[in-house]
Amino acid sequence: MRYNQLGRTGLTVSELCLGTMTFGSTGGRWAAMGQLDQTAADELVKIAFDAGINFFDTANVYSEGSSEERLGQAIRNLDLGRENVVIATKVLGVMGKGVNSRGLSRVHIMDQAKASLKRLQTDHIDLYQCHGWDPVTPVEEIVRALDDLVRQGHVRYIGVSNWAAWQIVKALGVSAAQHLARFESLQAYYSIAGRDLERELVPMMRSEGVGLLVWSPLAGGFLSGKFTREGGGEGRRGSFDFPPIDKDKAFDIIDVMRPIATAHGVSVAQIAIAWLLHQRVVTSVIVGARRADQLTDNVAASDIDLSEAELATLDEASKLAPEYPGWMLALQSEYRAVPGAKPSRWAD
Repeated sequence: MRYNQLGRTGLTVSELCLGTMTFGSTGGRWAAMGQLDQTAADELVKIAFDAGINFFDTANVYSEGSSEERLGQAIRNLDLGRENVVIATKVLGVMGKGVNSRGLSRVHIMDQAKASLKRLQTDHIDLYQCHGWDPVTPVEEIVRALDDLVRQGHVRYIGVSNWAAWQIVKALGVSAAQHLARFESLQAYYSIAGRDLERELVPMMRSEGVGLLVWSPLAGGFLSGKFTREGGGEGRRGSFDFPPIDKDKAFDIIDVMRPIATAHGVSVAQIAIAWLLHQRVVTSVIVGARRADQLTDNVAASDIDLSEAELATLDEASKLAPEYPGWMLALQSEYRAVPGAKPSRWAD
């Protein structure tokens, strides 16, 4: 297992992170992801930790808080030692019937941080993330509330999930101007079948030193290799067809991945994860599972070394179509090229 620096911080996290959306006991919108009991949660946490994973991601809305409870109890049951694990959780979604039991207001952030700490059975959250954008609450209020949590010692670092590039840069500007804690990471959807964030988010992250945590690296299970053009397949895609992807293109990508997987003696899913681990912008890839064998298969992807030729083949099959202003920016940047010069340290 390799480890990476989280954003511009001194915190080191494993390149694979165990996502715990499958942990929990309640129904609701997350029921399709899995409803693992404490024994099953303990098993998956142990497999991950023994493989070198020190990073664990959850959210208050997963199974209405019981995912956090399962994770916190697993860490205690396995006696992992709080100093040996990095815990990330999130705030935004509806957590009660009251009109203020949602969003990123100061009230909701403070209330939910306290509730998450209790459920996780810990005195601090290593990475506290805004689970999405709040169109009502001013960015200044959001950042100030999170900074207060950092200053109080309840939170060590802050991040966001599913924000646009302009939204993150605006928040970073507020943090810099007011000397507040800054967002160090973005948790976003990224897969070889869904490379949209490369248009705006990746350049922003490189420019501002923001780390990338990848969710749904297998595109909701579509890249598991179990789906075919003729139909069939298994997993949550059958009942929860998310995230949206161009399935015809995804099948073409899978066709390219299969011979590479065969050459390495691994699964198609492992090649999909390995491709992400070879992308320099990626800090950690979040992998989730319902069963031990699924997690073991995903973890093994960290051992795969793809050749330059294989990476080029995968890139060609999955690359984004040119889109304005990207193609114009590239065209107009050519005049700055210096023959024989080394590329910028921030370039690919």
